[in-house]
Parts: sequence; structure tokens; C-alpha cells
Amino acid sequence: MTHDQPAIKGFVESSSVDWPGQTCAVIFLPYCNLRCPYCYSHELVLKANTLKTIPLDRILDRLEPLRDRMGGVCITGGEPTIHRGLPALLETIHGAGFRTKLDTNGTQPEILGYLIAEKLLDAVAMDVKAPLDDATYARCAGVFVPVSIIKKSIEVITATGIASTFRCTVTPTLLAEDDIYRLAEQLKPLWDESRSSPNTAPSLTLQDFDPADPMEPDLKGVEPLPDQTLARMQDEVNRILA
Repeated sequence: MTHDQPAIKGFVESSSVDWPGQTCAVIFLPYCNLRCPYCYSHELVLKANTLKTIPLDRILDRLEPLRDRMGGVCITGGEPTIHRGLPALLETIHGAGFRTKLDTNGTQPEILGYLIAEKLLDAVAMDVKAPLDDATYARCAGVFVPVSIIKKSIEVITATGIASTFRCTVTPTLLAEDDIYRLAEQLKPLWDESRSSPNTAPSLTLQDFDPADPMEPDLKGVEPLPDQTLARMQDEVNRILA
């Protein structure tokens, strides 16, 4: 599978939050097949053609002196797996001596499986938008997504044993507290059935949404959950998944 590498529309030289436990660089790829109302990267999703393209060679030249202190490179978006040239991009980054992490929405399980099987990824973070029913998922993803596809991606990730993180953004007008616990209850049997080792227990990390500039302007007036509320919900999710 070889294709031209996708255009890079954003680059962060050093991040301490995009790869748990690692300092990494971040590369942003354009466009997405979802339209999540709370998305704060909508310029990258909807107006990527207005953004400057950054040559990969320039990025790798900048990172070369930092390689010994860098955990790797995180590929995010947008949605990276919609680009046919993603494998070529990952091959080049690996060839330059960097580990790779992928951020994905889980809508392309076959591509995800291929990338993992070809050892082009060292870690994966998957955003799970909502409880696993079609109606709720469509509300939070902004378009219809068969949850069978989402489940397949979850199974692909957990079955391989690759280092992984699952995340859910909690937007109060889209997800109730009970929705989050329902999602955790749905994930537990999926993980128990498919994970490659009983010692590789996945986790679900709750994220508060950012009302500063969401794709859906009406969400600008929505208050994020207080930190203590999100922490209490995270504790309950951890209990369910234990």
C-alpha cells in the first residue's frame, strides 16, 4: 500500500499532553469524515485548503536534534485514516527514527488494522463519541456512523495489545452523566472479549469540552462541567471498567 503522503497543515514541535507519559511532536492532517458539534479544529476540517502546507522534510530536519529527548510523533487531525497516503507518511517518520502515535475517530477499522499489523504504529488514541447506539452516536458525531464500525475498531485495538488510550469528550448538552456510565458498561465486555492479554486493561479518559470556538456556534454558551464533577464521573467510569 503506497500512496503520496498527505498534506501536513499543522505542526507542534513539543507537547506533553498528546502522548501519555511522553514528550512528542504533533503533526496535523486535514479534513474529517465526522462533524462533531463540539470540535475545536473545525478550520482544519472545513477550511484546510486555506491553511499553509508544511513540508515533512522541514519538520524532520527540525526534530532531528531533539530525537533523543523526543518520545515520538503524534499524527492527529482532522481524521488521519481518511488519507490513503497515511502509511507512507508513517513509514517515513519511522524511517527517520521516531516512534509514532495515531489519534483516530475509529471509523476506518480496516485501515487501523493494517497500520498496526504492518508495525507502523507504536500507540493509538481513539475517541469514542457516545454510547454505542446509532442515534446517540450520530448526535455526537454530527453524521450517521454505524456503531458496528466503532465496535470493530475498538476490538482491533484491544486485540493487538498495542499501547492505547480511549477518550470521550463530555459536552453537557449532548451527553448526560448516565450516558457516560452506559458507554463504560458497553465497553467493558468488548474489552474483556477482545483484549490480547488480561494484563492489558484499557481505560476510558473523560475530557471536558472547550466552548471557546466549537464547530456548532450554539455551544459557545454552554458551560463545561466543573472539574470536580468530571473527576467524580471519571472515578465511577474507572470503577465500572475495573
